[in-house]
Amino acid sequence: MKAKLQEMLDAKEARKAEIVSKIEASKEITEVKSLTAELDSVTAEIRDLKDMISSLPDEADARTAAVNAQVPKIIQSQATSQKPETKSGEDKFSTIEYRKQFMDYVIRGTPISAEYRDDTFTSIADAAALIPTTIMSEIIKEMKVYGQLYSRVRKTSVQGGVQYPILSLKPVATRITEAAVSSRQKAVADTFVTFSYIGLECKIATGLLASLTTIPAFEAALVPLIVEAMVKKQEIEIIRGVGTTEMLGVINDPRVLASQNITLSSTEFQEWDTWKKKVFAKIPLAYRTGVFVMGAGTFDGYIDGMVDANGQPIGRSNYGITDGTQYRFGGKEVIEVEEDVIAGYDTASAGDVVAVFMNPSDYAINSNMQMAMYRWFDHDTNQWIDKALLVNDGKLLDPKGVFIIKKGA
Repeated sequence: MKAKLQEMLDAKEARKAEIVSKIEASKEITEVKSLTAELDSVTAEIRDLKDMISSLPDEADARTAAVNAQVPKIIQSQATSQKPETKSGEDKFSTIEYRKQFMDYVIRGTPISAEYRDDTFTSIADAAALIPTTIMSEIIKEMKVYGQLYSRVRKTSVQGGVQYPILSLKPVATRITEAAVSSRQKAVADTFVTFSYIGLECKIATGLLASLTTIPAFEAALVPLIVEAMVKKQEIEIIRGVGTTEMLGVINDPRVLASQNITLSSTEFQEWDTWKKKVFAKIPLAYRTGVFVMGAGTFDGYIDGMVDANGQPIGRSNYGITDGTQYRFGGKEVIEVEEDVIAGYDTASAGDVVAVFMNPSDYAINSNMQMAMYRWFDHDTNQWIDKALLVNDGKLLDPKGVFIIKKGA
């Protein structure tokens, strides 16, 4: 009886493997749904057969002894087969086995097996699951393309909670005589930057992903959702972040002096000579490699069409023969951002920031780029909630090259 049940179990296991293979190869949603339903049915049958086999007594004591003698070998064989089969130097979190388990974890809540759980994030079966390396790499790649400002700022991975000094070394040369010597000069750390541990999370509705059962389709849907939400939030915080509970934005950094905040009236904002006197002339030579950051409407409506005292457009050289508009102003590059990052001139109120001159590499986002995925059931809404969590922080390293342009009356 037990042997017959085992034969049935082996057949069901083979069928399950065949269905999984077809699901991974299929590109049709209808076919995938049908195969998924069959997979659930076969899985239930396998579970019932295993319960039946485990409940049956052994047929003979001699056979029991023989089986018991083989138990250590069987356990060793199973342990070996369950380990992630990775080549030397290959990341186990990029394997197809883990990617399948991660997909099942997010969609169905199936716990990640022990050999894939990372002690940094979890010690029990139903805790967090690490996002597969293949998805992590894709997120980082997409961030560099999607976020115009995010892709320019400096990325660091240093310990949080530690003060990092910014040195101020300005030695002075001194004339000496035969009997005199010059004074010794020291490098002084006049400012410090401390990165905190701040969580950035992105919650995803399970219902959106429930029908995407193939690994490529699942990853293709998950990556853009996380990228769009997290990059948008970080890009806003680079400029407007208030600190403490989020990154500290450049316009709210108290180290940016009042003299670096420039207000231009509605008339002055459209005058080339005013920009040269009040903005360009104030930028120290050492920081003139920066860029302007402003809303697309501000650049297109006011900067790109600006004329000089003779009525000649200062942006004539903005237009190339083959490449169209070149986003530059006064020889400086212009990075256009959405108006939720920096308000457009037409929609901004008096006193609002409408442009920022800065060197993006003077702003640092500190993170180890290690994301974790959590899942729980919300009984109030009767929904499964999936959350991607990234711990990071961002601050301006050198405030001396930041100039904030505000809209005047």
